[in-house]
Amino acid sequence: MEQYKLLTPGPLTTTAAVKEEMLFDRCTWDQDYKKITQKIRAQLLDLAKASPEDYTAVLMQGSGTFTVESVMTTAISKKEKALIITNGTYGERIVEMADYIGLNYKHYSVAYNAYPDELELRYILENDSAITHLVMVHCETTTGILNPVEMISRLAKAYQKTLIVDAMSSFGGVEMDIPDLGIDYLISNANKCIQGVPGFGFVIARLNKLQACEGNASSLSLDLYDQWKTMNKDGKWRYTSPTHVVAAFSKAIDELIAEGGIPARFQRYQRNNQLLREGLEKLGFRAYITNKRQSPIITTFLFPEDTFVFEDFYHYVKERGFVLYPGKLTEIDTFRIGNIGEVYEEDIERLCNVIQEYIGVVVK
Repeated sequence: MEQYKLLTPGPLTTTAAVKEEMLFDRCTWDQDYKKITQKIRAQLLDLAKASPEDYTAVLMQGSGTFTVESVMTTAISKKEKALIITNGTYGERIVEMADYIGLNYKHYSVAYNAYPDELELRYILENDSAITHLVMVHCETTTGILNPVEMISRLAKAYQKTLIVDAMSSFGGVEMDIPDLGIDYLISNANKCIQGVPGFGFVIARLNKLQACEGNASSLSLDLYDQWKTMNKDGKWRYTSPTHVVAAFSKAIDELIAEGGIPARFQRYQRNNQLLREGLEKLGFRAYITNKRQSPIITTFLFPEDTFVFEDFYHYVKERGFVLYPGKLTEIDTFRIGNIGEVYEEDIERLCNVIQEYIGVVVK
């Protein structure tokens, strides 16, 4: 089978060593496997700069969306109210979850290429005392914008609100001091910046907040409190866990640490992104998000001209070793290119050469 570089926000290209971990079959009840789970939980806290006295890490089967919903159904009771801040489709998905769950919430939305306005948020918080939780996506992969988590953190502290951050596409690739930011629930996934494979997500939760959530969940399988209670005993998952994926993720964390941790990975991703934006700009592709607001994870590009056909472009690039991502915007024609995973400067340079060939041969 031909191997591609997946230039997506996940699943992404993984190392051979991570893949090889999945060749061994493991038993969920076996003590060695439980030790892997506990190792992962401890390492996640280290990456978050969080102490086990104040925080805990809980792993949850399923996609990232499953894990976000486990937090929404567990961390917010029917008597509480969330302010959900959105500027993309993944934030809007959280709003949809809140509707399904029957949560009380207020939706604050801005344009997909804009930041939330601090003064507007302060006005909302000062005039709605029922709000107990702030919820926001850190890196909105709809566009690639990196939202101002520090500003939202200040507001959560100032108004004494519980802070929930969907860091699905940023944790492990962007430095964050979770306790310093005052994040109460941080949500991420195995197949993003830590460079594992799909199958489970995880939550880094403030311990006293999670302990107060018993009985909140309206879902059996997504009850984050009960998952933590069971997992905290000896590493046993409540229900069948994705054993191959867990073992691969354990290896992926080790590789992250060996690379130099989150700071080193951030530098690699950021350099990839810089080269990508500069290279495509020279070829006539304009980025949707400004440099100041751009994440080092994924970039949205506008079609260079009306006659540009993404499907043709996609297949041309794929035949030469790279898989891209369609756009998420509805009102503007765009496509996306991710630069996380096992991707390096030489890969980005080669991609830019392929795109240059396409422009020269097909478009012109």
